[in-house]
Amino acid sequence: MCIRDRYQRRVHGDYRRDMAEEATQPQAEGTDQMVKPTKKISIKRRFVSDGVFLAELNQFFSRKIDSCGYTGVEVRVSTTNTEIRIKATLTKELFEKDKQKVRELTALVRERFNYNEEDNKVSVNVDPYQNRSWSAATQAENIKKRLLSGLPVRVVAHSTLRGIMMRGPKGAEISISGKLRGQRAKTQKYRAGYRVSTGQPKIDFISSAVRHVKLKQGIIGVQVKIMLPDIRDPLLESLRCLPDVVVVREPKDEP
Repeated sequence: MCIRDRYQRRVHGDYRRDMAEEATQPQAEGTDQMVKPTKKISIKRRFVSDGVFLAELNQFFSRKIDSCGYTGVEVRVSTTNTEIRIKATLTKELFEKDKQKVRELTALVRERFNYNEEDNKVSVNVDPYQNRSWSAATQAENIKKRLLSGLPVRVVAHSTLRGIMMRGPKGAEISISGKLRGQRAKTQKYRAGYRVSTGQPKIDFISSAVRHVKLKQGIIGVQVKIMLPDIRDPLLESLRCLPDVVVVREPKDEP
């Protein structure tokens, strides 16, 4: 089995089948020795290969469908099928013409990672992101389009920040850097509400995105961070809240 096939199966997590197939391989032609099975892949290499696969997918989709409000990707793997779920806010372009864009993405992913239609299938689905104001990628793309149209930076930042805070997030921050007025580059930050910046709550509650705007005077960087409200976890059937939140319940009446 070549290195490419091993990498492909490491991405799918099918390690036991690899070991069984290589252990039962016949003798090599022209020799009396059995083909030696390869060693079992370590947990470290497994996580590295999965991370490389997800990073490459994320980079590919961010380049192809960034105008559709791309917010992230999720991969679900089974023994015979790999399901790739794309999270986007503007799904009209992806669904038009009988999902032509989705079929093109599926074909490109199948060709890049050597999937087939027999025992190693792949499917690409789109999950619409309902609340656009909670998506940092959508807001950053909106700021990029408005800056390209020639609107002032301060007007764009304040209107976007106001629109975000009206839809329920706890806080937001917009950073715009580059040659905004003169030849001297600088950074302007616009903040509103409450926002955490460290620890596990940053991973759970902060939605962030970066976009680059190519203007005549140079490239302007746009970074958007949104502090999401309490998230309902469907698996735990409860709310995921910040660690410092204390809920005081009413005492029960004794019989």
